[in-house]
Amino acid sequence: MSIDYVRPKARIHLALFQPFSPNYDWSKAGRLEDYYDFDKYAELVQSAERGLFSTVFLGESLRLREHLGKLNDIAITGRPDALVLYAYLAAKTSNIGLVATLNTTYSDPVDLARRLATVDVLTAGRAGWNIVTTDNAWTGGNFRRGRFLPNSDRYTHAEDYVAAVQELRDGFPAGSIASSRDATAWSSEPRHVRRAGKFSSIDATPQVPGSPQGQPVYFQAGDSAEGRDFAARRAEGIFTHHIEFDDAVAFTADIRRCARSYGRPGDDIKIFLGANLVVAETDAEAIEKAAYYKELALNDRAVLQAIESVWGTDLSALDLDGPLPSFDPVASRQSHTHGILHTGHEPTVKSRQWRALAEERSFSIRQLVHHLSERRGFVGSASTVADQLAHYVRSDAFDGLNVTPHAFPDGLGDVVDLLVPALQERGVYPSAYPGSTLRENLGLPETVAHRVPELSRPDLEEAAS
Repeated sequence: MSIDYVRPKARIHLALFQPFSPNYDWSKAGRLEDYYDFDKYAELVQSAERGLFSTVFLGESLRLREHLGKLNDIAITGRPDALVLYAYLAAKTSNIGLVATLNTTYSDPVDLARRLATVDVLTAGRAGWNIVTTDNAWTGGNFRRGRFLPNSDRYTHAEDYVAAVQELRDGFPAGSIASSRDATAWSSEPRHVRRAGKFSSIDATPQVPGSPQGQPVYFQAGDSAEGRDFAARRAEGIFTHHIEFDDAVAFTADIRRCARSYGRPGDDIKIFLGANLVVAETDAEAIEKAAYYKELALNDRAVLQAIESVWGTDLSALDLDGPLPSFDPVASRQSHTHGILHTGHEPTVKSRQWRALAEERSFSIRQLVHHLSERRGFVGSASTVADQLAHYVRSDAFDGLNVTPHAFPDGLGDVVDLLVPALQERGVYPSAYPGSTLRENLGLPETVAHRVPELSRPDLEEAAS
């Protein structure tokens, strides 16, 4: 039976995503120093480019992650500065987009605008900015300011920050640089920007011209109501974890609706889903590989850390195949920013929820952590996964998929060699890069800041009243 798809001619984008958590087969690395070797990053990104990936984007952490007050030794926390790394990768690649995760809370808009524009020019229009905010004092402690931003102010600050970066970008108009040595002045001088915002003020002249794509592509990953609204105004790409089909379709529809309320067409935002992806020659082989990767990531130390992060104390004497601790956590509050997820912000509440679940299902500590760490995704033969992804993208559940390699630097082989050809056979993946810039390869028009005036949100105003 044929399906009447919303987007029958849609094509999927693949993005290489490298996070910090221990998702890798560490044994595949010749030496641990490889995780700081620029040439090893080049190998990985070149593999993605061979597979016609639209982008590579790196997770970022502004402070080494900790566990019980000490550095977390099972998470990848140190990493070269993304923009410096991308400057190096610019010479090693030709088409793939390079998206840097750059924080608005603990950086300066004038400095960030200059560095980001420099990489965009250096790559001839392949740069992107994943706009992230931070609201915790733990990260703030790594900076001179040593404070934190109230959660309610995160996006107010980010809006002001991005507006400042945008004004600096627009302050260096195309054609400004003198066209000949005989010219006595700039064709059109860069505009001095004076801006007084709620959180900071700038008084600067932009120093870097635009690239062939005009300016970097803006990405964003917030899933709160404020995050979605911010994305609808500013973002051209969104990272999400809404993987269940109906939920994914609803999320994408909501983002497009919000964008249209700002005068955008709605389809000028590319939705990238982050999900577990394991492909192999057969479904059975893929299922076996997925189980192996999960066991590898959830070793004894990782399981113990997941429990200790909630209880807030050393539990190394526990039998991981036995029950949860009978006593309550020693800490009243914990934050996942320290590097362990599933903690929530109220350990006592979380511990009681976990005990109830463990008792209901007769889970040991190990079984509970495995259950809590279950990641939905696409696991199967290249044919099986390609059919699933084609269905998702044609149904407008998303535009692209973030692919996390299972090894470094050679963990993309099955995706590039097996899945990409299967997607191409189904007509949902390109056979060549459409253009030379990130904006062209994503099928995006001129940046939203140049196309859409600042509009109010009538639906939000009505809700507020």
